[in-house]
Amino acid sequence: MTQQGVRWTTDQVLAMAPDAASRKAGSKLGAAGPWSATGSSDEGAVWGLCKGSGSRPYQTIVDTGAGAGGGAGPAYKCSCPSRKFPCKHALGLLLLWAGGDAQLPAGGTPPDWAEQWLEGRRKRAESKEAAAAAPDSAAPPADPEAVRRRAERRAQRISAGVTELEQRLADLLRGGLAQAEQAGYGMWDEAAARMVDAQAPGLAARVRELGAIPGSGPGWPVRLLEECALLHLLDQGWLHRDELPDDLAATVRTRVGLSPQATAAPARDHWLVLSQYDSADGHLTTRRVWLYGTASERTALLLSYGAAGRAPSLALPVGLTLDAAVSRHPGAGSLRAELGGQFGVPSPSPVRPAGVDVAGALAAYGRALTDDPWLVSWPVTLADVIPTQDPDGGWQLADSDGKSALPVTAQAIASPGLWRLAALSGGGPVTVFGECGHTGFRPLSTWTPDDAAEVISLC
Repeated sequence: MTQQGVRWTTDQVLAMAPDAASRKAGSKLGAAGPWSATGSSDEGAVWGLCKGSGSRPYQTIVDTGAGAGGGAGPAYKCSCPSRKFPCKHALGLLLLWAGGDAQLPAGGTPPDWAEQWLEGRRKRAESKEAAAAAPDSAAPPADPEAVRRRAERRAQRISAGVTELEQRLADLLRGGLAQAEQAGYGMWDEAAARMVDAQAPGLAARVRELGAIPGSGPGWPVRLLEECALLHLLDQGWLHRDELPDDLAATVRTRVGLSPQATAAPARDHWLVLSQYDSADGHLTTRRVWLYGTASERTALLLSYGAAGRAPSLALPVGLTLDAAVSRHPGAGSLRAELGGQFGVPSPSPVRPAGVDVAGALAAYGRALTDDPWLVSWPVTLADVIPTQDPDGGWQLADSDGKSALPVTAQAIASPGLWRLAALSGGGPVTVFGECGHTGFRPLSTWTPDDAAEVISLC
């Protein structure tokens, strides 16, 4: 087998799409009709010319792994004006490549325009490696005293904002929660803006979410009170951060909105890409990628962001493994990590995470909450569960013995992925990876019930 390894499946390609519109447009370009001068190399590069609306075809190239650049994840280049990564042309080219040698042959030599881009990636990768190997030749470090003063000024601004927020929460509870329903979003938007001014974006996001709770249905005062209590706990954690254990203090700083830096030594492993999905808040698109170390049996979370309608640049093929180095962020029970260099192209692996039953999933989430009380969900692999409808019309994942079940989140019920999971199950037990939280379980991926054990994305 060449270094390129197996080609991606259609599902793995479509899972890389930044949004539904790109997925649909890319699917239309996954046939040979608009393409010419296509090919792929043993090092993982795929290229082609796609006929568009103009007189000149779009030059499209994809580095499917670390073959040319040694970077974090696949990379794309297209001469089209799209701001999405990958664009529809890159998706169409990958779909063509996924069809096998009959549609796009292997073992080719990149044309000059593609080779120039690949060579640029190689040089940048070599420069990074050289800089890492020779730290003395790097740029001089910032003045530590100036760094300390900036950090101190920001901490003072955050403390002032936290003190103001505590007063707002006290006024709300003193006047009664009913006033929150009458005030609408305005009260919370104003408070969130003040947290932005205080350079505490994490607090701003949590405050902004409170505005959607009043009037959200039966029991909203209880939900609002719970969220206010968690916000108060975070405020107090920040004000008393010097008294906390180091890991918990790091968690508080992260939750407030200070960007953590990966401090642990990079851990090289074969990381299975379990899931990838995006969420948007109107200003920022966040991409969450879950990895599982096949040797270390550790789970890691990669986050990347895209602003103002741009999709995040990091995109990894769900179901394949990456031979890569991953550095963990500090924090109590933190799974957040940074993807470092890769040492080969993505490849398949028969390894999957060890599954647990419903009780085991709840216990894992409970243990994680002791380290991070503000945790919304925790990654869990459920083994031998059956998707079924509950008496109220919702959905749940039940243990095969019928003793326990986890409700499926409303967000997942509205997704077509749940119906795909039900179809794959056919009424029988399946293994499902997802996020277990206080609102239920969100299925993110599953495995085909056969010896091949292919990972199927449910996002």
